[in-house]
This record gives sequence, structure tokens and C-alpha cells, in this order.
Amino acid sequence: MPLPSIILLLLVIFSTISCTHSKEARLSVFPKKLRYTFDGEKLHDNFADLGIEIFFFEQTLDHFTYTPGSYKKFRQRYAVNSKYWEGGKSNAPILAYLGAESSMDSELSVLGFLKDNAPHFKALMVYIEHRFYGETMPFGSADEALKNAKTLGYLNAAQALADYAGILLHIKEAYSAKHSPVIVIGGSYGGMLAAWFKLKYPHIALGALASSAPLLYFEDTLPKHGYFYIVTKVFKETSQKCHNKIRKSWDEIDRIAAKPNGLSILSKKFKPCNPLNDTIELKNYLSNIYAVTAQYNNNPSSVASLCEAINTSPPNTKSDLLDQIFAGVVASSGNISCYGMSSDQITNDVRAWTWQSCSEMVMPIGYEKEDTMFQPKPFNMSNFTKNCESHYGVSPRPHWVTTYFGSQDVKLIFRRFGNNIIFSNGLLDPYSVGGVLEDISDTVVAITTRDGSHCQDIVLKSKDDPEWLVMQREKEVKIIDSWISTYQKDLNISS
Repeated sequence: MPLPSIILLLLVIFSTISCTHSKEARLSVFPKKLRYTFDGEKLHDNFADLGIEIFFFEQTLDHFTYTPGSYKKFRQRYAVNSKYWEGGKSNAPILAYLGAESSMDSELSVLGFLKDNAPHFKALMVYIEHRFYGETMPFGSADEALKNAKTLGYLNAAQALADYAGILLHIKEAYSAKHSPVIVIGGSYGGMLAAWFKLKYPHIALGALASSAPLLYFEDTLPKHGYFYIVTKVFKETSQKCHNKIRKSWDEIDRIAAKPNGLSILSKKFKPCNPLNDTIELKNYLSNIYAVTAQYNNNPSSVASLCEAINTSPPNTKSDLLDQIFAGVVASSGNISCYGMSSDQITNDVRAWTWQSCSEMVMPIGYEKEDTMFQPKPFNMSNFTKNCESHYGVSPRPHWVTTYFGSQDVKLIFRRFGNNIIFSNGLLDPYSVGGVLEDISDTVVAITTRDGSHCQDIVLKSKDDPEWLVMQREKEVKIIDSWISTYQKDLNISS
């Protein structure tokens, strides 16, 4: 899709869906500030020092049809670290991270669960990059792969899961690990993939850790409360004063914008890199700051620090409400010369996720009227569909995820057909409203933490981790230990 069209799509559609520069934070394990601040060459040198080997697998373009074109191949990137692996002869386990909507480089640099626990499990570590992200580009290049619906049609969850199945079987063969149990791990969208992989490929995966996976946030399984209900709740519980200021700021933005030179006044106050054309850019930018901060809520980018900036007037000045709101922008994004509020630089990751959001990953997230610090604007499926059709020439399939993966009655389905899945959720994460928050069976379990944020359990350990987070991770390891122990016993009986 040409750049002007994708920009227009983002501006028009993504007041109602997850995307960079949209109102809610993207489905991602890590916030954008962490994910895109690394030096590629230095990072790859560091991978080698850590024992990480990078490989490319000749992957099939289309796993589900048998037309001549479906047999085309592309290079899919994956990484292996055998530093702690006890080997295939010992049937030592494989911990496999299923990549999601970002480059594998960024995930390798900050993902912790595999690295932190591989010594305990004596496990082989595997990281697989999702098709159409990072260096895993069908059709030879990102420009070709992300051009239009004709090529993007091969980007979907079912194809990605089949990719992972092919690579994991290849690795088991290459490393003589026929009976090594595989535990798949994923976070956010990747957490959904991990849970779905366990359902669809139980002969490959012994178990799955699905961190912050909102697999119930779809048209047929809508949660009682929405994403922004939790964002509002987190801000209100952190600081009622801050919550009230943010809630009032939207009308103040509208009041100033209505003046003859209103947009110029707002541009001067909020310092966008390009002058504002309307208030939508500014409102989406601010909403995204609040959403990201609530979703990840880690120092120094915490709701508490952002609210402290908003509540504390700049020294030696008489600040108005929007000056205080801008102080929150500075606290979140730093004191820089200008702030990128428009979608004039679209990354390939955003292009790919835009397609997924417009085709099958249709999460009906809007500003609902109930208890919100935002101006109400519910999700409108009709408008959403029209905009997707106008830019891609195809209609969204809002019911496909529940049809294909069977989550309409999640308790019944997972109890009857699922086992060995951990659903972990931090209840401060706005996406937790779409997660599995209660145990479904003895082997499909939910671990929730009152103070936890998005995917917090699978990022790198820190000496400053709170006790509840340490205990959460220990519980996850203990459950996985039990899966592996039972499997090894079954293996000994069968042999």
C-alpha cells in the first residue's frame, strides 16, 4: 500500500483500534521506547557473545492450499541458544518463544523468561520471528510483502502457527531431540499465539505460557469492561486530581481549537514536529501516552511519575491546564525539541499490524461511556469496515478468530480440548479485561497479579522486582516443571 494511503488509514481508522499513534497501546510485549532503541550491529555482536546463533529456514508461503503459487518459499529467521541445554539424549526440554508483531532483534534484547529459566530447565532456547516482521519478509522485501492485500493476504495467525510448527519440527530433527518436550511462550498477541498453538498442535507443544493474552477481546466474546475502563481506573486510583485534569483537558483542547488561530496556539503549546491540522492528532497522541503508561506502568515511565508531572506546576510560572498536561508529555517522552504526533513515518511493523488489525485481529476497542476520563467514542464496526474496505479492498472478518480457534465458550472448550496452559495477567494491564482470569481446569490455569502490568512476568529479571513478581515467576516455573515431570514419566512407561 502506498505511504499516503497507509497514513490516511491510520488517521481515519485507528481512533478505534490498536496501533502506533492510536489511542490505545499496541499489542506488544514491550513499550515502543524499549523496542526501537537498539543498535542492530552491536546487538548481533552481543548475540554471538551470549551463544545465540541466527538461522534462516526455507518456509512455505501458504500451508493450506495446493496451488502452484502456494509452494513458494521465503526465509524465516529464528535463533537458537544451546548454552544450558542438556541435550537430546536426556530428552531435555525446548523453550520456544513465538514471535509476534515486531522484529526478533528487539525481543531478544529484553525478553527474559527463556534466558532466566533455561539453566533451571537445562533447556534449549529457541526464538522464532513472525512472518512479515523484522527480516522475515516473503516476496523478497518489505516493499513487496507489505504492498497490498494480494501479498498481505498471507499474513495471518493460522499461517504463523503453521510456520512455527514447521520450524520446531525441523529443530527437533536437526538437534536429535525427537522426545524433547516443547514449551511455547508468548506475550500479548504472541501469548494468544502460544495458547492457540497448544490447541492446534498438541503433538508438538507439551505446554504453553500465554502472558497478557487478550484472546477474549473479540466481537463474540466481549468483556464486561473495556480497555479504557482500566486505563481510567489506574489513573483514578493513582491520583484523583490527575484523573480529573486529564478528563477536563479534552474540552479545553476543543475550546482553544475553536478559536480562529486555535490550532496554532495548540501547536505552540504541545510542540508537534509538524503543525497540527486538527485536534485528532493531538488527542490520539495524548491518549496513547496515557494508554502506554497504564499498560506498562514501570519506572521511570509510570502512571505515578506522569501524574506527578501533571499535578506539579512548572516552577516559577503560572501554568494553565494544558501546560500541566504538556508537563506530562515531557515526563513521558522527554524534554525534546518536538514531538512526533502525526503518522508521517510508518514502520514496517506498523504496516503489517495494520493489516492484521483490519483483517482478522479485529478488537472492538473504543471509548465507552461508562466511567471514563476520555471523551466517549464507542467502537463503530460499520465505519471500521468501510475504512478497511476502502484501503485494502477486503472486509474485516470479526468472527473468524472465535470460529477458527473456538473461544466462544472458553471454559467449556479449554476444559474439554485444552491442557497445560498458563494464562498470566497483571490486573493493571488494560488488555487484562480480555484475558482468562480464572482457572479452567487443573492443567489450564490462570495466574493474576493485582499490581502487575502487561507481560511483566516474561521480561528480564531485575534485583528490584517486587516480591509478588518473583513469586509469580516461581509459580510458573513450578507448573512447567510438573508438566515436564509427568511427560518424562509417560515417556519412560511407553519406552
